[in-house]
Amino acid sequence: MSSSRLSRRAALAGLAAGGAALASPTLAAPAGASAGKKLNFLYIMADDMGYADVSCYGRRDYATPAIDALAAQGVRFTQAYANSAVCTATRVALITGRYQYRLPVGLEEPLAQRAVGLPPSQPTLPSLLRKAGYATGLIGKWHLGSLPDYDPLKSGYDEFWGIRSGAVDYYTHANSGGKPDLWDGATPVQQAGYLTDLIGDHAVAAVKRNAGIAKPWLLSLHFTAPHWPWEAPDDDSESKRLAQSKDPEALMHFDGGGQKTYAAMVQRLDLQVGRILKALAESGQADNTVVVFTSDNGGERFADTWPFTGKKTELLEGGLRIPAIVRWPGLAKPGTTSEAQIISMDWLPTFVAAAGGAPDPAFAPDGIDIRAAIAGGTLPERTLYWRYKLHDQQAARRGKWKYLKIGDNSFLFDVEADPLERGNLKALHPDVFAALTQDWNRWNATMLPLDPQSYSHGFTAAKLADHFIAVD
Repeated sequence: MSSSRLSRRAALAGLAAGGAALASPTLAAPAGASAGKKLNFLYIMADDMGYADVSCYGRRDYATPAIDALAAQGVRFTQAYANSAVCTATRVALITGRYQYRLPVGLEEPLAQRAVGLPPSQPTLPSLLRKAGYATGLIGKWHLGSLPDYDPLKSGYDEFWGIRSGAVDYYTHANSGGKPDLWDGATPVQQAGYLTDLIGDHAVAAVKRNAGIAKPWLLSLHFTAPHWPWEAPDDDSESKRLAQSKDPEALMHFDGGGQKTYAAMVQRLDLQVGRILKALAESGQADNTVVVFTSDNGGERFADTWPFTGKKTELLEGGLRIPAIVRWPGLAKPGTTSEAQIISMDWLPTFVAAAGGAPDPAFAPDGIDIRAAIAGGTLPERTLYWRYKLHDQQAARRGKWKYLKIGDNSFLFDVEADPLERGNLKALHPDVFAALTQDWNRWNATMLPLDPQSYSHGFTAAKLADHFIAVD
């Protein structure tokens, strides 16, 4: 990407990352994996975090020193994609290593009230790693179906602590229906505290506990921050206000939030990431643990998605492009960046291959092993595909080219030269446009058809002023 503003922000990001590394001696880069030991995997996922919401990707109004230090110790991807512009669908792809459109639950955008979920019979990242001898745990957000039929403990995780729905109040831990939604395994629990802090506390405890087990481990650490409701740490006044509302969608509160609150939420997330990485180092596991930090989709209302347009629920780059940082002992060179195009479903084949396991041949991954890119190399050119039910959105990315369709309008963008997706090149390059359109249609024919009953979330002029031409 050649825009001068993007270059300036990249330079600022590099300075931020370098400064964070100097300021964080407890997070010194590991020397390399211990001989003869299988790698552990710590996968940290933020919720609704925009591409530039951490300072090493360009955020300027606050700093994220722990995440920046992680980037200084590993590789930072600049062309990482989410499998979907909304959370449930991406989580289906992440845990299965396949396009989410292969399962009914993956057609939910996101999962709301329907009684669907991730089938326990579906091979998953944790189940495949468990077969390879790993201990597995999920802390944080599940959002892949409700009890009794769907459960993290039925889909490969040995342990689970967190929420099952899409979002809860950070203080009361109640979901949009006002029901408590905090669990230890299959048991509902009550625990006072700000949810981001509680997730951090349980993750620190899990990391320390894992140091004493005889198995390698996977810890899926799925924060809810900075997803709405817009509630700052150490201030429950907004939580109390929302609790008094009779609006069933109160947690989405379009009358709340702001940059100051959003900054506080992201910075508290960063603080917890720092605590967890410190626990990893102090327990002697840093030199044998792969750490990934990323997001489930593009940013929402208060997120920074520069240099892209669009946000969550939209197949513009701002709804799909996400931060992705990897610290991989002995593989990732500290302080590097990669322009390789990677996507959420790549983590399963990558982790499973590194662990010496194998995917189930009946459920071959659509993702690929990306260790070559993590090591500083390149990946074979491939085409990535998306669709989104609302407004009949379609997209494909191959090389520098992106095909995009929204409603009756179709586009061809060079997203390397034009990350804002402003110049429609389909008339200048009709052969490229035709090829990508045809390939998208061929790919789509291999997926489940759209479900007329599935939920598909989006924003309209009644909710966001910058969507003044959007329709219901």
